[in-house]
This record gives sequence, C-alpha cells and structure tokens, in this order.
Amino acid sequence: MAPSADVDPTAQIGAFVCIEERVRIGPGCRVGPYASIAGGVVVGEDCRIGAHASISHALLGARVCIHPGARIGQEGFSFARTKTGYLTIPQLGRVLIEDDVEIGANTTIDRGSVQDTVIGAGSRLDNLVQIGHNVRLGRCCVIVAQVGISGSTVLGDFVQVGGQAAMAGHLHIGDGAQIGAQAGVISDAPAGAVLLGSPAQPRHQFFRQVATLKRMVHQPK
Repeated sequence: MAPSADVDPTAQIGAFVCIEERVRIGPGCRVGPYASIAGGVVVGEDCRIGAHASISHALLGARVCIHPGARIGQEGFSFARTKTGYLTIPQLGRVLIEDDVEIGANTTIDRGSVQDTVIGAGSRLDNLVQIGHNVRLGRCCVIVAQVGISGSTVLGDFVQVGGQAAMAGHLHIGDGAQIGAQAGVISDAPAGAVLLGSPAQPRHQFFRQVATLKRMVHQPK
C-alpha cells in the first residue's frame, strides 16, 4: 500500500492487494486478494471489490459491488488512421460508478475519452459485459451477459438489455426501453421501446416478419 493512500481502518484488505498513491477507500469496504487499485481512485463506503479486479481512473459511490476479474478504467478503443498506420488517441476521462451498482465478473468498463463514462445508481451489469468509452447508463439499468455497448451511447433510466445484444456508438436509448437478446441496435430508440432482431426493430414488426417467412417456407408446392 502506498504511503499516501487513505484506507479506512474498518476496511478489509485481502492478500497481495496493490493500492497505489492517493487512493481513498471508505469505511466497511472489502477488497479481495490480488485486486489492483490504481492511483487516485476513490472507493465509497461498504463497497465490495472481488479478487483480481483492477480499477483505475475511477470514482466509486457507496455500496458498489465489483465481482472478480472486472476491469474498470482502462483506455477505450480509440485511434486515428494515419499514412503510416494507426495512432492511439489518449483517453482523458474517468469512470463514475454511482451508488448501489453491481458489476459482474470479467466485465470491462472503459474510461471516457474527453468526458466521463457513467454507470447510473442501482444498475446491474452481468458477467462479460463491455462498456465503451463515454457511455452513460441511467439509473437502474440491467445489462445481461455478453452485451457490448459502443462508445458515447447513452441509455436512459430503467433500460433492460438482453444477453449478447450489441449497440452502435453515439446512440440514445430512451427510458424504460427493452432490447432483446442478440439484438443489433443501430439507431436511436424512444422511451418504452421493445426491440428485437438484427437490425433491431419494434417487437410487433419483428414478429410479423417472422410469421411471413414461416408462411413462405411452408407454402404447399
């Protein structure tokens, strides 16, 4: 533990944890073995950080639960094409994780490029979720396993996203929208939308297309 780190005496720190300079860990926290907390990270009260998790460039609220192997605050996938190849663009933002968020095992959350990546209060992220840079999740979003959300997409409050769904970048998904498993979202979605398929479309339209295809396949010769 670095000399300038401020760890509350009530926090429980596991074996072989790395805590760098200027880290602040609040009361009642538990940090699992081999976790890595990089310089300047702030961890609020009663947080749980699992074994082998790594956190950098991040501010955590209270009662955040991070499961083992999660990666939070690494550089986003951002580069410019040049005549000689690709040039990595520096990522200058942070990850802000609000109160009562749960982040599943081996989930990755990129820090922002020019603004912060935000995970809204009460949200639940399953295992193996990828959150790109500058993404903003509203309150109480539910993101199921293997979802990928590209950079700068914004989700409203209480959005639900099924497993293996994918979203293009710079989209806006309205409050309460529901996105089905394996959907491919390439355009904005209004509040309350229910989307299925790839490319994603409203539920009733999707089922009409499925029914039409079935009738075509089963037409008598």
